[in-house]
Amino acid sequence: MKIANGSVVAVEYKLHLGDGELIDESEAGSPLYYIQGDGNIVPGLERALEGLEVGATLQVVLEAEDGYGAHDPQGVQEVPRDAFGAELPEVGHQYTARGPNDEMVPFVVKEIRPDVVVVDLNHPLAGRTLHFDVAIREVREATDEEKEHGHVHEPGGHHHH
Repeated sequence: MKIANGSVVAVEYKLHLGDGELIDESEAGSPLYYIQGDGNIVPGLERALEGLEVGATLQVVLEAEDGYGAHDPQGVQEVPRDAFGAELPEVGHQYTARGPNDEMVPFVVKEIRPDVVVVDLNHPLAGRTLHFDVAIREVREATDEEKEHGHVHEPGGHHHH
């Protein structure tokens, strides 16, 4: 079966930024499952996998626009230091805050000044060229329940947390 919109795909992958130093990878024997066409993985990788079958391997190089997007300077913001309470965050670490609609908003702390903390709301890989090594391990039709929920249900049952 070829990868097409609505199919469940399992991929093993490695990701680096062109220097060969791994920054993310699937665990051995635990591929990443996603539904093709649902926007669960970066757009360029989803397009590159369209039409492939189990056993296919490929290397994909994605410019920022096809990965996590360009780095948006407006995503770098100054937050009053007292908004963090007594425990200051650490520079370079990623945290999450609640957005205006109660959504989780990840950010990275860039700098701590006397009265403000400089945070970056961009994805940490925004603006970067991504290099993926991918192997297709499984392709199947998504179940009606998976399509309705918009995510893959793991083998052996489905649990919402």
